[in-house]
Amino acid sequence: MKRPASPVTVLLTTGVLLLTACGSGNDESTDNNKVADTSQSAEMPKTPTEPPAAQAGEKPDGVDVSLPKDMNLVFDWSRPQSANEAAAMDDAANFLRAIYRGVDQRSAEEAAVTTYATEGGLHYAQAQIDEWIKGGWTATGTRRHYDVTTRSAGNGKSVEVGFCADTSRFYGKEIRTGKVLKTKPSLKDFGYYKIVMVKSVAAAGVWQASKVFVERTVEQCR
Repeated sequence: MKRPASPVTVLLTTGVLLLTACGSGNDESTDNNKVADTSQSAEMPKTPTEPPAAQAGEKPDGVDVSLPKDMNLVFDWSRPQSANEAAAMDDAANFLRAIYRGVDQRSAEEAAVTTYATEGGLHYAQAQIDEWIKGGWTATGTRRHYDVTTRSAGNGKSVEVGFCADTSRFYGKEIRTGKVLKTKPSLKDFGYYKIVMVKSVAAAGVWQASKVFVERTVEQCR
């Protein structure tokens, strides 16, 4: 992945080190950035049937998750049959859009972030955005998400959304100079994410990211 030069790691109460921001410069990952038991998610069909409801430029639930034309988040995701899992998957995509909208708007308090994240997921998103802001970067290019799986908790109140991400064409860009910071493509551009989505207590029908787990350099995602 192309990452900011300064560390973008967040330690949540789960004890797992997390990484999500993609910019450029030195790789800040460590051997601790592994997620145990990433195979728990049930397999889902690989062929996309219907894209997430909220595409860039739309305002799901009245919240703006639009991004600049040169900041392209692609979700090649299959749609699960479960209504809860489909809604949680859609809002997991909105959670990622919210992070990069915060990067673009230069604010970790962006309404989309506080709408689609809570608890550890909110801390995670805001920490990532803050690092982009401190570094003086925005993002440009295409970040692709694929091979999605979903798994519901027994109580019906949380859904785990797992997926691969390819950031080999997603770069940091210096705001002051406009320079795009590219690095040589490598296995580090491929990661596996698990986002635990929970029903919002404040907004009916909205799911929020409460935990985020990331495994770096995942060969199976390449």
